[in-house]
Amino acid sequence: MAGMASEGTQYDPRQFDSKMNAILGEEGEETFYTTIDEVCDSFDAMELRSDLLRGIYAYVMAGMASEGTQYDPRQFDSKMNAILGEEGEETFYTTIDEVCDSFDAMELRSDLLRGIYAYGFEKPSAIQQRGIIPFCKGLDVIQQAQSGTGKTATFCSGVLQQLDYTLVQCQALVLAPTRELAQQIEKVMRALGDYLGVKVHACVGGTSVREDQRILQSGVHVVVGTPGRVFDMLRRQSLRADAIKMFVLDEADEMLSRGFKDQIYDIFQLLPSKVQVGVFSATMPPEALEITRKFMNKPVRILVKRDELTLEGIKQFYVNVDKEEWKLETLCDLYETLAITQSVIFVNTRRKVDWLTDKMRSRDHTVSATHGDMDQNTRDIIMREFRSGSSRVLITTDLLARGIDVQQVSLVINFDLPTQPENYLHRIGRSGRFGRKGVAINFMTTDDERMLSDIQKFYNVVVEELPSNVADLL
Repeated sequence: MAGMASEGTQYDPRQFDSKMNAILGEEGEETFYTTIDEVCDSFDAMELRSDLLRGIYAYVMAGMASEGTQYDPRQFDSKMNAILGEEGEETFYTTIDEVCDSFDAMELRSDLLRGIYAYGFEKPSAIQQRGIIPFCKGLDVIQQAQSGTGKTATFCSGVLQQLDYTLVQCQALVLAPTRELAQQIEKVMRALGDYLGVKVHACVGGTSVREDQRILQSGVHVVVGTPGRVFDMLRRQSLRADAIKMFVLDEADEMLSRGFKDQIYDIFQLLPSKVQVGVFSATMPPEALEITRKFMNKPVRILVKRDELTLEGIKQFYVNVDKEEWKLETLCDLYETLAITQSVIFVNTRRKVDWLTDKMRSRDHTVSATHGDMDQNTRDIIMREFRSGSSRVLITTDLLARGIDVQQVSLVINFDLPTQPENYLHRIGRSGRFGRKGVAINFMTTDDERMLSDIQKFYNVVVEELPSNVADLL
């Protein structure tokens, strides 16, 4: 019936059933089927194995939320805690409620602080406020938060704080699911540790094994890598594990979903027994929980729920500038458009505010500038001028992103993309306030591609290339 219907005719299940029943009736097999009317409206009522239940909840909660809906860690946790409770593990975690709302209050090495500020961070994100200190204290840590909330800088800061720089041996090992992410972490670690003289190397597939061996033998403080290549280096004893005191799994859920579980276990077995473990993950599937049970000692759990974020009403574009040095020309080309309306230009460091302001003024473009090194009185005067409309273009940093309440601003330019996706909203949210429409233009070099991709995923938006008629959009 179903397969032989002539092309274009429709399979009719009722017609099929009447035929089938007639056939079954002729053969005296009306009772050919078993009938069961039992309906279970919850997985718990199905009397399934507890480990299967854990898997179902992890999969449904973490993986099956329809696109654009929000992963709710609390709901996931209540299920997971119920399971832990059954197994007598309610006290599995260590609780720490300490929150630091500035990097200065974290008692970090002064050269690490310099690196953090030079990289463009000015105020710690929610996860950094809670997560850096426990890691610096040497505690095992599980951090559950969406990508883009500043997890990478959290564990990089914790690692850099604890290294013994007089000992040029691998003391921290960081695993990531992909080559690109490992290389990104290496870049952040190196930048934050710039004034500490940290030696970092990325061990990833697709690169020369011999080159890896040469660099590892010459001595490094931190190795970042993918599980396959790292395990290979440990097996060959090119990477020695005896001085490793910190072990970090970044994007643990993605690593486990890619089938790296056995390799992660194999690597664990080769590390010293007292190693500090950090697990960073957007979700905590049962396999990740299993890792925490096997290898972690009463971890501190830090859970940051993503805010309900929206960028409605704001048109977002990017301009491909390829190289950093081409950004200035691109900005000058856009200046006539900027001056039609009021606009804010964001850069990542205070020094760059001064540099860009000088460059723009030397080309006879009128701009104002403000950043955290200026005294409050000067900043107030500049902001007053900007609010009154007597100055039309303002150059600033993230620190002031949340405080610029200017209704006339309808254009924001990210000369530098923010170092954390969550700051993107605070910057471009300026331009769409009070129901006004706004335009955001992001300058993108080849190094920025990953960050722009993270931003698009984080906010579930598409950022398109800037059209030529930008003035018509304002």
